[in-house]
Amino acid sequence: MSFIGEISMSEPIRVLHILQRMEAGGTQALLMNIYRKIDRTKVQFDFLVEYPEKQFYDDEITEMGGKIYYSTVREDFNVFKFMRQLKTILNEHPEYRIVHSHAFTIGYFCLKTAKKCGVPVRIAHSHSNETMHDIKWIPKLIMQKLYTIHATDLFACSEEAGKYLFKNRPFSVLKNAINSSKFVSDGRIREEVRNELGVNDNFVVGHVGRFHTSKNHSFLIDVFAQIKKKKTNAKLILIGSGDLEQNIRNKAERLSLTDSIVFLGNRADMERIYQAMDVFVFPSIFEGLGIVAIEAQAAGIPVICSEGLPPESNVTPLYKKLMLSYGAEKWALEALSIVEEPQCHSNMQQYIIDAGFDMKSTAAEMERFYLDKHYEK
Repeated sequence: MSFIGEISMSEPIRVLHILQRMEAGGTQALLMNIYRKIDRTKVQFDFLVEYPEKQFYDDEITEMGGKIYYSTVREDFNVFKFMRQLKTILNEHPEYRIVHSHAFTIGYFCLKTAKKCGVPVRIAHSHSNETMHDIKWIPKLIMQKLYTIHATDLFACSEEAGKYLFKNRPFSVLKNAINSSKFVSDGRIREEVRNELGVNDNFVVGHVGRFHTSKNHSFLIDVFAQIKKKKTNAKLILIGSGDLEQNIRNKAERLSLTDSIVFLGNRADMERIYQAMDVFVFPSIFEGLGIVAIEAQAAGIPVICSEGLPPESNVTPLYKKLMLSYGAEKWALEALSIVEEPQCHSNMQQYIIDAGFDMKSTAAEMERFYLDKHYEK
């Protein structure tokens, strides 16, 4: 067992979040957005992650006073070792009166251990409406059914994500909010970033997401190939990392698209990168919400997305949902058509606020929830 970060000598309550790792992903972005906005003299976040390697947000977490406990459960699959580690953490740190689990595959073990250690507030959180199942689904189905047994509170990022994981049990929707003021469309920044990326004379198709089967990058490449046939100056910029990145690079090479695709990896300046795009194409097979689709709309970028996204992701006039079964050519035509919308690259902030996706109110809501729960138990 190891952790980084110094023990705080102040008196905020501490919430222990449990999830895979603090990589550049949607769940992690939500937690970090809340963490940045809450009053950290009142509420502090710590994290128990399932991998031993340092990740994208780790330095920022420790700079804000948070601790990160690393485990190896995703590598050695030793759940009993993981439970012993969590038990040690909770016994050594009785200040943890709230455990917030974001990992349903091992969430049962997390919340069971927390209950045995006397933690009064145990939160199960759903971040997915997963519909793609394979042989590995059988143990996941079992863990899904067990997830809420020891939970005191249930949260979901959307109605679909809640119904998917919690079935008929009551739950609260916590929207994956963003700092909307950071994403407001800005022509100066758009020109600046397009110059930086070398795409100032191109039609730019954008996508943000880890290279995972659920994100459907292979279909995205097919769509881009069709766009390229109709718009020869088209460029695709891909933000993210993951195990399937080389597969996508190989496919791009087979289709002679290598010179037309820019792989940017993980970026900490996404509010700027969106500005460079002409259209955002997001063909995910499933998403709990799809926070990047919210961010793209906030930046005034038109979004073409799949039926894998829940209705809550539609927050501006710059949004169009298509069935994946329509095929790559139909998607390409819609992507080229939606950029003609008159509100493209205009200020969408009020739409974001009206839909409840502005982080200021969400952070205040969670701060109140944690404080109320901590002191009522």
